[in-house]
Amino acid sequence: MDHPSETDTEPAMSISEAEAVNDTTTKDAADAVVTVTPSKKEATSSQSQQEHVFSPELLKLYYARLFPYSLLGDWLSYTVMSDDHGTTRSTSQQRPFSSKIFSRREFSFTLEPIPGEEIYIRYQSFSNIQELEKAIQRRQPHKIDIGAVFTHPPKDKQAYDPKLFHPVQRELVFDIDLTDYDDIRHCGCTGAKICPKCWTYMTMAVQVMDQGLKEDFGFDHVAWFYSGRRGVHAWICDEEARMLSNEARSAVANYFEVSVGKKNSEGLLSSSSSSVHPMLERAYDVLEPYFCRDVLPADGHGLLATQELWEPLLDSLPAAARDTVGANLKKKWAASVGTSKELSPMDKWKQLLQHLRVKFGLQDENQNDGDANNNSSNNKRPKLSTSASETNKEKHRIAVWPMEVVFLHTYPRLDINVSKMQNHLLKSPFCVHPKTGRVCVPIHVPTVDSFDPFAVPTLNQLARELDEYHAAAAAAAATGTGTSDDKVEHEWQKTSLKSYFEGFRKDFLRPMQKEWRQKERDQAEQDAAMRGDF
Repeated sequence: MDHPSETDTEPAMSISEAEAVNDTTTKDAADAVVTVTPSKKEATSSQSQQEHVFSPELLKLYYARLFPYSLLGDWLSYTVMSDDHGTTRSTSQQRPFSSKIFSRREFSFTLEPIPGEEIYIRYQSFSNIQELEKAIQRRQPHKIDIGAVFTHPPKDKQAYDPKLFHPVQRELVFDIDLTDYDDIRHCGCTGAKICPKCWTYMTMAVQVMDQGLKEDFGFDHVAWFYSGRRGVHAWICDEEARMLSNEARSAVANYFEVSVGKKNSEGLLSSSSSSVHPMLERAYDVLEPYFCRDVLPADGHGLLATQELWEPLLDSLPAAARDTVGANLKKKWAASVGTSKELSPMDKWKQLLQHLRVKFGLQDENQNDGDANNNSSNNKRPKLSTSASETNKEKHRIAVWPMEVVFLHTYPRLDINVSKMQNHLLKSPFCVHPKTGRVCVPIHVPTVDSFDPFAVPTLNQLARELDEYHAAAAAAAATGTGTSDDKVEHEWQKTSLKSYFEGFRKDFLRPMQKEWRQKERDQAEQDAAMRGDF
């Protein structure tokens, strides 16, 4: 996608396009407005699909009682950090400066004053979270996007020379969307439609990206969120990540790009050493079991379950293997269809790897421990038995081909343009997707395998849960069996949002705040030493 945040198929202008219009036609940047009106037919169809999950009344309730303003404010304030030029400030300087971080942050609202008409309002900024809360409850945006921290408050954009108004920091972000997997989704889903089978692609993406960001770049504070419909977003919040230049952001994003299945591509091979990068080897260890469990079988994406899919797969073998192993297995598998000799998809994959090993003198390589459910190729990925310098390139391609197939069908597909620019907008966590009515909740990476997008609460469900909570509390109070509500600080703690939001506070926000406090103590000691105040 080339949009700053997840968008849908309605003919709406992207926010990046809206920015260009605003810059040339709007006098007041604080209310930079662009109106986009879809056709009446499309608007009516879209409205009818949303009525049961999303409405202005339900959204108003959510913003008034359930939106976690304090979590968002605590997060985006960043109480301890370096200034925009990389200079560490003293403790006395940091506190007022940190309050300015929030006030210089851009927020964008998407309003829908009448069904089918969208209004984008860019360059909004607020002195504190209380001001943002008031603006949200007053305007009732259908979508909220978060942008960069600028040199000056974005609402005052027009007061400054363009050379003096520019972004100075922003979280490194990643956007992964299932629409980019349409060519390999064989579950019946395309576009915005998703199912448990294809959601597994998001599970794989979160694990691979989270591991790479932490192990290869040393980032500690990585927050993942469900987009509310068909994708996931990553926010990397370490100070080093927030201060990255556009060039550095591009370098990080490009690091995670893998080119397989494309013409004139070296695939996973390094052109200099004919070897596979260690990051890709590690990613393979994560992805291969999913490939065997969720991509190959008929109850997954059926890659080796039907002749329609396995023939193109065998045709993708390097020429020497395609004309021998591939041609032989094509005939063998086709002849066995519907007979007792027909192999399961997993056994077909094992047979294919075995034939490649025998035909081309490749050895086995232990990649993982497999599992009791036979959802792994049991440590049998082919490997060259000689060094790359002693092996012709075609043979090396054959050895790497199984890995490339796994990556083609499982590796994260990034909307890389979202990650490259400091001033790119991305949908705010905790808001509601207007097409599904689902909240953009945090994802707990250690349990991402069990994350179910269809279990994420909708506005309708949350309204029901609030009613049920208060009805139960009233009944308990009437009978004298009720317990105190003193521990319930927020209304969202009375709903199924509790586990998501408290998990975010415990696993992401508190560790980051602990690091901030430690930096404050260290800086205070350093300042005392500089003054001779021991």
